[in-house]
Amino acid sequence: MKRLNLLIAKLALLPVLCLGVSLQAAASAPARLGATPQMGFNNWNSTHCRDEFNEQMIRGIADKIVSLGLRDAGYRYVNVDDCWANWQRDKDGKLQANPKRFPSGMKALADYIHSRGLKFGVYSSAGTSTCEPLQENRGFPGGLGHEKEDAASFAAWGVDYLKYDNCNNQKIPALQRYTAMADALRATGRPIFFSVCEWGENKPWLWAGKPPVDAQSWRTTGDISDSYASMLKVFKQDVVLDRYARPGHWNDPDMLEVGNGGMTDVEYRSHFSLWSIMAAPLLIGTDLRTIKPEALKILLNKEVIAVDQDPLGVQGHQVRDAGGIHVIVKPLKDGSRAVVVFNETDGAQDVDVAPAEIGLKPGRYEMRDLWLHSGRSGDGSIAVKLQPHASAMYRIRAG
Repeated sequence: MKRLNLLIAKLALLPVLCLGVSLQAAASAPARLGATPQMGFNNWNSTHCRDEFNEQMIRGIADKIVSLGLRDAGYRYVNVDDCWANWQRDKDGKLQANPKRFPSGMKALADYIHSRGLKFGVYSSAGTSTCEPLQENRGFPGGLGHEKEDAASFAAWGVDYLKYDNCNNQKIPALQRYTAMADALRATGRPIFFSVCEWGENKPWLWAGKPPVDAQSWRTTGDISDSYASMLKVFKQDVVLDRYARPGHWNDPDMLEVGNGGMTDVEYRSHFSLWSIMAAPLLIGTDLRTIKPEALKILLNKEVIAVDQDPLGVQGHQVRDAGGIHVIVKPLKDGSRAVVVFNETDGAQDVDVAPAEIGLKPGRYEMRDLWLHSGRSGDGSIAVKLQPHASAMYRIRAG
């Protein structure tokens, strides 16, 4: 009888034990790479290849991401762009850090960034050399033909992110070149976010997010510059590609210019709103050590960031592009939807958006203005006067 009672007690514990194992497995399972668009910092838009780009600067940026509250807002990657490497590989064919810019080496830099609760990214190119600068008609060493060695180095250093450019590609098909690096990254066993920077030349939205490449993001455009005209051009190229974006696979209209001084605050707010409604990567491109409060306020708008980072993972769909007015709608996981109304023209415009245009059925709705941080109830219609290059952004849910 005692044995029977003991057996019954053990059987009764089985569901609890199985639940414990399941919970432990769930807790230890790695988060899906790129489940939401990447957020962080990249130095290129503010420093390019100037001497100020060095390990001291990048360590200072990591400190600023923490002290300014950007890490807590979701910005996690600290990515170094072109010019970090030495001009030549070592005697074993491995990449080396530029001894003047990064005398402590890339692993030491990665360790420092990781100690701040952040992630570390590097840059290379799917070619024989990178894009800039040129010295004796060559750039820094590229990854073409060295994918396995380079991926192994990245993993050993603790790299979490690779931006892989398209320069000096020897006219080898893009799919072949990017597959080689994707395979090499996977073979390391380290989860490394793969950002295909192919400039949209071979329509990467059709292949980069699928095996055999299966990248987490791909550039849909050429490089952005710090001007309203450039931002507008890039937006128009990316917004029509919404059907290709999904969790773990994102259209990338290039990095943010917010704070670099070439646009007005109104234009920077539109820039940030449009990138967020398009579920685009939010990679800060300004020097955070000298950022102005107005620009920081834009980058720290958590209500707008929440739209970009919504776990449903849908890129906003443009429902109006007429008369210089754009209306983009993005469904959100909680059943609400985000809406951006954008005036691209050089004149003020009164804009009316009917509920049906943004997919709302007749009823009462709560409307939250994500820049004014105020709310109101209504039928879901929008009536707004937009100044030149301005936008309005709302989150609308059933009331």
